[in-house]
Amino acid sequence: MDSVFVSDRCDSLREGGFTNFFVSILIVVGIMLSYVTQHYRIISRGSSEGISPYFVLLGVTSANAQFGNILTLPQSRADVACCKEVSPFECTAGLLGIAQIGTQWICFAVILVLFLVFFRRDDADLLDDELERDPDQPTWKTAIGVAAMCLVHGLFVVIISAAFVLGAPQYLGAWANFLGIMAAVLAAIQYIPQIWTTYRLKHAGSLSILMMCIQTPGGLLFAGSLAARLGWGGWSSWGVYVMTAIMQGILLVMAISYEWPSQEERNQSTPQPQRPQYNRRTTPRVLPSPGPYSAHLQAYGETQEEIERALDRESVQGVGENQPLLAPGGLGSSSIR
Repeated sequence: MDSVFVSDRCDSLREGGFTNFFVSILIVVGIMLSYVTQHYRIISRGSSEGISPYFVLLGVTSANAQFGNILTLPQSRADVACCKEVSPFECTAGLLGIAQIGTQWICFAVILVLFLVFFRRDDADLLDDELERDPDQPTWKTAIGVAAMCLVHGLFVVIISAAFVLGAPQYLGAWANFLGIMAAVLAAIQYIPQIWTTYRLKHAGSLSILMMCIQTPGGLLFAGSLAARLGWGGWSSWGVYVMTAIMQGILLVMAISYEWPSQEERNQSTPQPQRPQYNRRTTPRVLPSPGPYSAHLQAYGETQEEIERALDRESVQGVGENQPLLAPGGLGSSSIR
């Protein structure tokens, strides 16, 4: 590696301030927290239903390529070499970019493991309508095939990278750019099968909305952090996160629109107050229609017994008002006490 290039990188690390260091630490913590919400979502539901196996395949292979890219970039190798010349703090700050991508690679690998462990569990906490919406669920054979391809791809990246490091280090820069382009392409199409799966299911399933809420803006912040550290020469590293954030934002909007109930659904789910039912007696009453009570029964009683008493009072009042004053039983009659 060119000694002048290494010396320039060392000087850049010495000039790095606390702001970039703490932002990088915050990004590492944010990556872990965002993926923990996805891990918890799968474990709590006891199922990986709703997560496309091809989304997992493309995500893991993209993370493999991205991790290989950051490890073989000339800038990253120069930062590692500078650790012999700079302070421990400056060395740690310089290696945080590798730590960020390594953390993401590990977290996505955990998603692959959970996807297999909780694949089509019989005791899953799923609603019947969710199961009915996905008649073409992936098979266990598909899940095993996804895991095998992820493992083979990871071994391929490790073996080829080691071969370049040991036998042809002058080509490591080209290999790093190739891995970066591979990661960008895989990340660009990574969310397409998941977007289609979510659109077909009409619900998020085991996909964590909280994870996407954190990662969508965090991806842009992460890309900016890498761009500040690597410059335009590291476009193959930070460009993939710009692409990923855009695609993830589209998926986030879809998931929220399906999970958030519409105004009509909220109105249907809210119980509407109903007028108490009243079974009229077979014996006739003398009632004006409508009377002071029968016109507003809900204001005078809620139970059957209260409604009966209100109608009885109205019946008595109706008889008293319709009785002639001078007729038998009227005013002055001995029958009126």
